[in-house]
Amino acid sequence: MIIVPENEIADLIDRKASFDAVESVFAAMARKDAYNFPVIREAIGYADALYGFKSGFDKAGLVLGLKSGGYWPGNMEKGLTNHQSTVILFDPDTGKVKALVGGNLLTALRTAAASSVSIKYLAPKGAKVLGMIGAGHQSAFQMRAAAEQCDFEKVIGWNYHPEGLPRLEKVANEIGLPFEPVELDQLGEQADVIITITSSFDPILMDAQVKGGTHIACMGTDTKGKQEVEAALVSRASVFTDEIAQAITIGECQHAIANGTLKQSNITELGYVINGDHKGRTSNDEITLFDGTGVGLQDLAVASTAVDLAIEKGVAIEVDF
Repeated sequence: MIIVPENEIADLIDRKASFDAVESVFAAMARKDAYNFPVIREAIGYADALYGFKSGFDKAGLVLGLKSGGYWPGNMEKGLTNHQSTVILFDPDTGKVKALVGGNLLTALRTAAASSVSIKYLAPKGAKVLGMIGAGHQSAFQMRAAAEQCDFEKVIGWNYHPEGLPRLEKVANEIGLPFEPVELDQLGEQADVIITITSSFDPILMDAQVKGGTHIACMGTDTKGKQEVEAALVSRASVFTDEIAQAITIGECQHAIANGTLKQSNITELGYVINGDHKGRTSNDEITLFDGTGVGLQDLAVASTAVDLAIEKGVAIEVDF
């Protein structure tokens, strides 16, 4: 068995490798060459934590495995990231365990890669303003990945706790973009691309606040009950997702589905756009929305890439198991 510790991940896999892995697995899902198994995600009744499993099998890439972990909201006070996870890969020919891979940084990279892929294929042409809702740990990954897909001229941002906004300003300045804190009305009116990356259970961005052609990547809703945008905004948009089964049960779409304003048949998996089987955005005046629920295959794809790179660079730890 190969072990790739968490502290090796940063030197192994970058945004480009993560993007390529996620883009490829989305395409494989649309071709029915890869599929996810049902998600288990539960409140454990201790430490206010959410814990679960995501798993799947990529037949094209011969990647089989699971990610186990969740969200511990008190971890920042302990010097740890709130999201904690580990990926286990298995040999699809024998079922024997193949690798154990630290999943914390991989989760942030693959989540950012997913929204970045959606921006590549769905952002309005000539997008200049990036809007960020949320300034937590993953916001920095999201901003850096998004900036590689469009020639943004500035970043505008909002956070429930304004004292967190300097994080967004610091990252924007590091990538050479000016930053401006704004209210949600301004953000919805000015931004060409909006990324929501929060852990909210109540809508933050409202339908009436979004004006003109916009692409919205909703990346925080991954649990039953969570919600970042008003259901009416989801219903008004052309909706895309990583996986429909998750979008309608634990993703941003769950609320519009529940109130009957969105039909499952009106949701398209992003892989169909990548493969050229769906036209994606049809005009610059359109609102597109990507419901990024976070599928197990994303984790497995980036973890498999990390294992290959660890072996190539001689940092993989091999143990008998």
